Amino acid sequence: MSQIALPLNWPMADGEEDFLVSEANRAAFEHLKRWSTWPVMATLLTGPRKSGRSLLGRIFVRKTGGRLFDEAEAHEEEGLFHAWNEAQISRKPLLIVADAAPPLWQVVLPDLRSRLAATPHLAIADPDDALLGDLIVKLLGDRGIATPPDLAEYLVPRIERSYLAVQQVVDLLDKALLSHHRRMTVAMARKALADAGMIKRARQ
Repeated sequence: MSQIALPLNWPMADGEEDFLVSEANRAAFEHLKRWSTWPVMATLLTGPRKSGRSLLGRIFVRKTGGRLFDEAEAHEEEGLFHAWNEAQISRKPLLIVADAAPPLWQVVLPDLRSRLAATPHLAIADPDDALLGDLIVKLLGDRGIATPPDLAEYLVPRIERSYLAVQQVVDLLDKALLSHHRRMTVAMARKALADAGMIKRARQ
């Protein structure tokens, strides 16, 4: 009899080792390391959801003593405007994390718009193959699931190239493993993803 897989809230990754660097995010990562040389003591960081942008922001604040505005579009513009000004005075860096930069991010306050126009913008790109595979292995490992060496190699060319897809695949494989009390194999992953319609079912 299969066990019912219950949804679990996994602990939020929050350590420097949890942020995996690849060509998709290296420019942003290196820029944040050089914060003390910024001519403008603020940076706008954008990227897809689940790309590690919030994790990178938390690491950055711990290391620099600066300030983070995560999901900045949801904050009051007046507060962000004053935080930008304060960062220039105190020389403590401000990191603004958003889905997109203006004009896609529609900023109403003119003074904030002008300051964001003067703020360096770094973007995390969609994951490359190396990052896609590393994320699958890491996120499964965070849940105590050992992965066979060829699992990532099998999955990477077959799943959608996005951070959200990686999270969905990991959730699905975790649920399948819990339901069937088996170790993770490529065959098991293939069946679980095919049953969910995430990859094409192999011809018999």
